[in-house]
Amino acid sequence: MPIAKQFAAWRGKPVLRQAAEALQAAGAGPIVAVIPEGAEAHAASILHGLEGILVTRGGATRQISVRNGLELLAGNPPTYVLIHDAARPDCPRPVIDRLLGVLDHQAGAIPVLPVVDSLVVADDTLMAGTANRDTLRRVQTPQAFRFAGILAAHRAWPGTPDAGDDAQVARAAGLDVALVEGDERLRKLTFAGDFAQSAIGPAAPPVRTGTGFDVHRLAAGEELWLCGIRIEHERGLAGHSDADVALHAVVDAILGAAGQGDIGQHFPPSDPQWRGARSARFVEHAVELARRAGYRIGNIDCTIICEAPRVGPFRNIMRAQLAELLGVGVDLVNVKATTTEKLGFTGRGEGIASQAVATLVAYG
Repeated sequence: MPIAKQFAAWRGKPVLRQAAEALQAAGAGPIVAVIPEGAEAHAASILHGLEGILVTRGGATRQISVRNGLELLAGNPPTYVLIHDAARPDCPRPVIDRLLGVLDHQAGAIPVLPVVDSLVVADDTLMAGTANRDTLRRVQTPQAFRFAGILAAHRAWPGTPDAGDDAQVARAAGLDVALVEGDERLRKLTFAGDFAQSAIGPAAPPVRTGTGFDVHRLAAGEELWLCGIRIEHERGLAGHSDADVALHAVVDAILGAAGQGDIGQHFPPSDPQWRGARSARFVEHAVELARRAGYRIGNIDCTIICEAPRVGPFRNIMRAQLAELLGVGVDLVNVKATTTEKLGFTGRGEGIASQAVATLVAYG
């Protein structure tokens, strides 16, 4: 069964959540999400954790759904209201500022863009005439209104036909609607191809790569953790957390690829809450940051550098554990080991080093 586009993934999150977060980032609130009947629980799970979100059920038409959302606010009416399509998840703050900036002297305002292509009037598959594009505009959302006026306009709408947008409802009630400059980022996600094309910003690369390197000393009385598994050994790695040198390298590689700093910034050794913490938590955090940036794990290649213990017997379980932490198939994870031929601190058995390379792939 096809998933509704507002619930489909975009930049690693459902479109509905992206739209709500964009509006909140622009200072809008409270936000009313109007949800199709039967999808309330699903929507609630998508919006979980966001404050100031109200949910109500939609109707048989777009106009009825919008009215339901407005009626929910009528008990404590705001001065202004933005009515927005969840299928336009990227909502630039400057557009909202332009919309609200004209509401002190206009009943409503909508963002528009010029029509740049030639237009024709169609008679089925034949050209029947031309249209003057100079007088036409492409309409976007959010559309902004004085709340009392647009609520009254929706209450007065005859019900049929359905309204194409809220500006149409406002104009039918005799309200003036101003035009402000829109933004191409407000492009509506309509077809399957739109999700691939809009998964990342125009300047964001489809693939990003990061590297990580870490070292911990071997000490008596410590546990030895490598790639998320505990290995029996006469000495373990010393560090503020569990000192899993391999996972630390992987975390830094992911953070580097996502442009999110390094492990010390997110989990500083000076913070007592990370004393003895499992490094698995660090991996999960890094993966979440990459997802928020619009990327998933492409592959991970991790090298462990030590004289002992021998990594070979544990290689497969390490790959499986690391893949589970990353939320990917084991075929996307590689773990290997090498020595320094008895040279340096690793060659003398004083510590273990690890390096990792992470590739992130944009969603879409």
